Amino acid sequence: MTIGTKMSATELNSSSVKSNNKPARREGGFLWEARTRILAWYSILMTGFVGLSVPIFSELVYHQVDTRVREDLVEELETFEQFVAEESSTTNHMTQEKLEEVFQEFLYRQVPEDDTFLITFIDGQLYRSSPRGRPKQLQEESPLMKLWANVTQDTQGEQKTSDPNLGNIIYLASPIIIDGKVRGTFAIAHTTAGEIQEAQQVISTVTKVLVAVLILALILAWVISGKILEPLRSLTATARSISELNLNQRIPVQSSGEMGELAKTFNTMLDRLQDSFSTQKAFINDAGHELRTPIAIVQGHLELMGDDPQEQQETIELVMDELNRMNRMVDDLMLLAKSERSDFLQLEMVDISSLTQELHTKATALGKRNWKIDATAKGFLICDRQRLTQAIINLAENALQYTTETDTIAIGSSRELNCFRLWVRDTGEGIAQGDQEKIFERFARASNSRRRSEGSGLGLSIVRAIAETHGGRVELISQLGVGSTFTLVLPLLALKKLGIAFLLQKTNRASFLF
Repeated sequence: MTIGTKMSATELNSSSVKSNNKPARREGGFLWEARTRILAWYSILMTGFVGLSVPIFSELVYHQVDTRVREDLVEELETFEQFVAEESSTTNHMTQEKLEEVFQEFLYRQVPEDDTFLITFIDGQLYRSSPRGRPKQLQEESPLMKLWANVTQDTQGEQKTSDPNLGNIIYLASPIIIDGKVRGTFAIAHTTAGEIQEAQQVISTVTKVLVAVLILALILAWVISGKILEPLRSLTATARSISELNLNQRIPVQSSGEMGELAKTFNTMLDRLQDSFSTQKAFINDAGHELRTPIAIVQGHLELMGDDPQEQQETIELVMDELNRMNRMVDDLMLLAKSERSDFLQLEMVDISSLTQELHTKATALGKRNWKIDATAKGFLICDRQRLTQAIINLAENALQYTTETDTIAIGSSRELNCFRLWVRDTGEGIAQGDQEKIFERFARASNSRRRSEGSGLGLSIVRAIAETHGGRVELISQLGVGSTFTLVLPLLALKKLGIAFLLQKTNRASFLF
């Protein structure tokens, strides 16, 4: 029966989740947990789906019952018409007596189904029925019986009753015409109480099954959602346990899905935070160590300063010199901090040949050395002219400190297949292999240097920061007793990206002006 098919389809479409009362585990309370809110929305949707499915299913069942009953009535009428045709073929003329025989023989042979009544009329009067016992709505004097007794054409319909044991009456009546006159009527009636009761039982069973499946699905979904959200709880617990002094906690990655990606991303973020805190801590320690020395010098000389005017003047000059050094150090620290901001570079179109000449001119004013230009590149690039100038001058000042007046310091530029190169070359002391990476760290100095540097120890860190903000790097080639070459390597691809940013910046400014 098709009712069974409908029930299976409805059962398959019902799945949901059910909430479970547990103690609140966070400040928002149980009702504000993600697990509960997801479950609540899912429960509302699935309960609404089940709530709509039951009446729709009921309507389909009742419609199917009604269609089946009407088809049975039509089939019964066709059987009667076929029987009449067979009987008529044995005689050339149908008489009233023959009609009575036909009715009697058909009712004798044909046993109606439950709740079905076969009723015959001759000349507007009830002749016979099968079964003989009929409800009061089908008694001889009822309006429905009078209607059937006088039909002149095929009639079908449905009459509602107030009797729950009877239901509605679906009927089909066909007149028997002899010699152009209606001589009788064959009527078929079916009461729907039995079908309605069966349909209600099916609907009730399906509803109970749906509710049971819904409850079971809610319980299972609550458990499953807890398993799915377990990485989030682990992430929350890990985040709460993290502090500046404890950044070693990590979330175990147990899957490769969305939760696994979330855990990996969070762990990567913790790695960056740990590196950042470590760098910051080292930076603060180094800065504190570097600033402690000039402060101690200033404090010691001020404490020992006597009344002698000459001694006081010497002390004041020394204090001013140390304060100036501290001021330069603070400026350099601020510059390094700004290098991480998006507005650190002020881009413009720069002629690399003109820039090289300008850098050489400025460097010669730093001190007496054999200043030279190794090479000059041709072309233009998008860069921050002032920042590149600052980087090269820092390298020139660094070379000045580790060379003598007879040494050579050369500045040059070149364009290669995929990059621009700007360099400062000297014939000074050179740098030991073990120090060549360390000197780019903040406050670091070469261990082999025989001179006391007057800088802050941040110059090379600033040079590297400027190169990296241009998308490039700093290369160092050095040999003890031969000299060093510091080169800013600016890849053309990175400069091209800066050029696009420069054009967008100009476009935005033009739009603002208009």
